[in-house]
Amino acid sequence: MPQIQPHLFVIFGATGDLTKRKLIPALYHLMQDEDVARRCVVLGAARSDWSDEQFRTSAQEALREKGYSEEAVSTWCTRNLFYQCLGDDGDDYAALGDRIDQLERHLDLPGNRAFYLSLPPSIYGPAVEGLGEAGLSESPGWTRVVVEKPFGYDLPSAKKLNETVHRHFDEDQVYRIDHYLGKETVQNLMAFRFGNAIFESLWNREHIERIEITVAEGLGVGGRGGYYDQSGHVRDMVQNHLTQLLTLVAMEPPSSMDANAIRQEKVKVLNAVQQPNPETDVVFGQYQSGTVEGESVSGYREEPDVPDDSTTETFAALRLNIPNWRWQGVPFYLRTGKRLPTKLTQIAVRFEGAPVSLFQTDGQPCIPQGADCEARSNELLITLQPDEGFDLRFEVKAPGDNGNGTMNLETQQLSFSYQDAFGPVPDAYETLLRDIIVGDPTLFVRGDEVEASWQLYSPLLDAERPVHPYAAGTWGPEAVDRLLSNWTSGARERVPQRAAEGA
Repeated sequence: MPQIQPHLFVIFGATGDLTKRKLIPALYHLMQDEDVARRCVVLGAARSDWSDEQFRTSAQEALREKGYSEEAVSTWCTRNLFYQCLGDDGDDYAALGDRIDQLERHLDLPGNRAFYLSLPPSIYGPAVEGLGEAGLSESPGWTRVVVEKPFGYDLPSAKKLNETVHRHFDEDQVYRIDHYLGKETVQNLMAFRFGNAIFESLWNREHIERIEITVAEGLGVGGRGGYYDQSGHVRDMVQNHLTQLLTLVAMEPPSSMDANAIRQEKVKVLNAVQQPNPETDVVFGQYQSGTVEGESVSGYREEPDVPDDSTTETFAALRLNIPNWRWQGVPFYLRTGKRLPTKLTQIAVRFEGAPVSLFQTDGQPCIPQGADCEARSNELLITLQPDEGFDLRFEVKAPGDNGNGTMNLETQQLSFSYQDAFGPVPDAYETLLRDIIVGDPTLFVRGDEVEASWQLYSPLLDAERPVHPYAAGTWGPEAVDRLLSNWTSGARERVPQRAAEGA
């Protein structure tokens, strides 16, 4: 693996929740090697009038909650963490530049810099402008800027933000981060497909009936009601997380594992997807009060900072078609929502069934000449959370004889668990931060990819569409049944099988 070079990691929004929960623990874990820790420095930057010591205290609290050694944490924070106030307007980039120069001279750093924008989306553009105008887009070493999602609010705003970024940074300096791409199972999609000929040879319209992608959240909007009501689930989840999973599942084999080769194939998928019809291919919902995992919860409109008459969607189900040589006729179903029964991210690949079932299933008689035989399909479940792994479902003969000369089949599965095979997997942010530092953009989103994604969903953002109510703790509104009308009976509950079975 590429080695971590000496660098300065600058976090904008260093007093915020993301820094404390994710960035500081990930950076600390990456720097457990003493040689790396001595050469890598973190500089927090925000409007709060903090000192170095206040920033270090905040970081120590975050790391203490993770169970790290008090002594080791104190040593690292004192040696490696610094803080720079950006002033009330958050635009004192000249002072930030002076502090960076001072630290690099004092600590003998070569001028390698990463700027992580852990900021509200509305400030991404001004922050990039500030860095560029202060001359911080260039340095004696390498310079990289990291932008959190959402990258833009719609297609025009994404284009505008891309133009702003490209005025000051080259595309190869820009890392648009989507933390879903840092998950081990997401990365393993490419290894699974392109490293195993048995699956890649079946990965097409001849053998796959449909593909279902589910990202379910048990939580509501919490304290994000004001932001969320201006966003909605298409912007918050579909345009980024689910679409990234879609591209990795549907992409063609890249010419190499080079970052540009991989991202080029992802863009081709987005350009091939037909825009969904808001009337026939999409169902939106909004959660009402209900019960999630045994706890009574309020409805969306009762959440803090949410208007009483809000029509913002907290659930979205879409049917997408990719009319290319590989996927013509194979529907891709995307489903995501808040206040669903459990937290689950899963990709279900349902293969075509046998044309005729010669065996008894579920105790029902099989009459080859009649219509009572169900040809049960094989299914591959790729679970990203909570238990990362794979399940391949297939049919076997149940023991015993039915007494009428027929065999009864039961569904069994072959399973693989990352936890069982490798132990705890790295946090997604740890994986992505390392890639930023070593300069590997494979798991990050390219500028044209962002714009192609917004282009795909623009009709949904502009269209008048009903938002159906659903009770918290259910799998969405009943209206979703029409979207999934070609599923077998009960298939609406099939996607989250692993969770339903307590796996």
